[in-house]
Parts: sequence; structure tokens; C-alpha cells
Amino acid sequence: MSEAENPERTRPDHEPTVEDIRQLTGGVTPHFALQVRNRIAKLIADLPADHPARREGERQIEQLTRLGYTGEKRGIGAQDGQVPLPSLRGDG
Repeated sequence: MSEAENPERTRPDHEPTVEDIRQLTGGVTPHFALQVRNRIAKLIADLPADHPARREGERQIEQLTRLGYTGEKRGIGAQDGQVPLPSLRGDG
């Protein structure tokens, strides 16, 4: 994945929507969270503060930032004889 954007979303006459934001964030993993965060920031940069897509984008940016820096916990802990992997912050 790169920070390249869908050409439809970058047309000068396209106004970003809440659905655009949801499409971008739908299946984000920690590995790509910060790239998607940057894409959303570019997408909503020119929108007014009260625009629904901007509000949703800002909410998602906060979540993606957390996900990108802390990762996510899934499954069970380490089994006997295994050392659990630390989180990206190094505190896990």
C-alpha cells in the first residue's frame, strides 16, 4: 500500500464523504494505519470544521494514530516456553 489516492477522490470537483473515510479505514491493520491516517488528513484538509466527513476523518485519525503506535492485541498470551512479542511502544 502506498499513500497514493483513488483517482476519483482526487478530482477537483469531488467533495469527500463520510463513506470515503469509511472505505479508507474499513480493514486497516496496524502496519498500514499511519499511511491511511495521512491519506485521510489530505482528503479532509480543505473541508470546513463542521463538515461531516471532516468530523469522521478526525475521529478516524485519532484511532489510526493509536493503532499505528500501539498495535492491537489478539488471541491468547504466550504459551509455556514462549516470550510474548512487545507492542510497538515497547511496553507490552
